[in-house]
Amino acid sequence: MNREYHRWDSPLLGRPMDLLWYGSWGRPLLAFATSLGGCNQNEDGGLIRGLADKIEAGEIQVCCPASIDEESWYNKGVHPAVRAKRHDQFDRFLTDALVPFIRHKSQREDLITYGASFGAYHATNFGFRHPDLVSRIVAFSGVFDVHQFLDGYWDDTCYFHCPTAYIPNYPPEWVDRVKNLGVVVATGENDHIVKNTREFAALLGAKEIPVHSEIWQGVFGHAWPYWREHLRRFVP
Repeated sequence: MNREYHRWDSPLLGRPMDLLWYGSWGRPLLAFATSLGGCNQNEDGGLIRGLADKIEAGEIQVCCPASIDEESWYNKGVHPAVRAKRHDQFDRFLTDALVPFIRHKSQREDLITYGASFGAYHATNFGFRHPDLVSRIVAFSGVFDVHQFLDGYWDDTCYFHCPTAYIPNYPPEWVDRVKNLGVVVATGENDHIVKNTREFAALLGAKEIPVHSEIWQGVFGHAWPYWREHLRRFVP
């Protein structure tokens, strides 16, 4: 399949950013890495191999950017306010630089965001903050709340990047905006954080936001083989 490596200096982030691109045509899939992952992580985990037939058939193209988790939520060396501000800068990088790049390269606007584990946080937070840029969210074995990274701190930036905080307060017009996102949340029954998936699906249901929720019976689910197996069911 076509595989491209891209690297450019981001003025928004003040650092170089890397991404890998797979495919030549088809619906764009923005695949976030898990915690602290680089742009090659989804390939190394076998996810791209599991989608190879769809990529080669022109059903999808996959964009895998590097994360900056080590500079944001996972950066215990700075104040939580700085962590949140750094993630907000990453969000602006996605909206102002990466999504325009994806749209130009794919010549399509029906973007799917995907992530597993902490990547599920990125996929859902970005989709629910920017439903005008995203048409489907697929989140496996997810974390949807950032309180664990804040050491008790809280401010508006934290709030507006915490889906479990802002979605319950969506006004009716925002509920209408996200109703067509095609949200998928899933994990294994024996995942140690399966409660997150159940609670997030219930949160969306309480707001009457359509969600397809799955708990895979009798398995752990929080691992690459499960994510690889099930992702292909939800793309394109």
